[in-house]
Amino acid sequence: MEVDGLRRAYGAVLAEVDAGGFGPPPPGRYSAEQIVAHLVTSDELMSEATEAVLAGSTYAFYELDEVHRPELDVLTAECGGLDGLADRLRQTSDRLVGLVARLGLAADTPVETYLREGFDLVVDEPLPWGRTIDLHTRVHLPRHLADLRALRTSA
Repeated sequence: MEVDGLRRAYGAVLAEVDAGGFGPPPPGRYSAEQIVAHLVTSDELMSEATEAVLAGSTYAFYELDEVHRPELDVLTAECGGLDGLADRLRQTSDRLVGLVARLGLAADTPVETYLREGFDLVVDEPLPWGRTIDLHTRVHLPRHLADLRALRTSA
């Protein structure tokens, strides 16, 4: 688990968001706003889990990619659109990176984890929390970075 890699992955996503110019999503896919709102929500859940791990508490982590579409739209409205969501993502990602930096040996703590990344990755088992953070860094964030880039090229 590499904190610098996590920080770089967020930097790439935020640079893409800041570049803007997104078109509408294909049917059934997330808009740019929904992607960023999803990442904010994911960060908040991951921060809660990381805090629980640091406190020595048991925790189950569920990352449900497609279930919360209406909540994402509510969060988008609360933040005032893409710029507000980007600001919120900066806050949530900074918080998560800070918590992850404190994990140390606690990164080996098993956490009941449910992840789904399309058809490419399905996890429904206890994983060391550091491994879940690594999947977030190497799979989840790059996937949504690619989604954002695809929205720009289709615009």
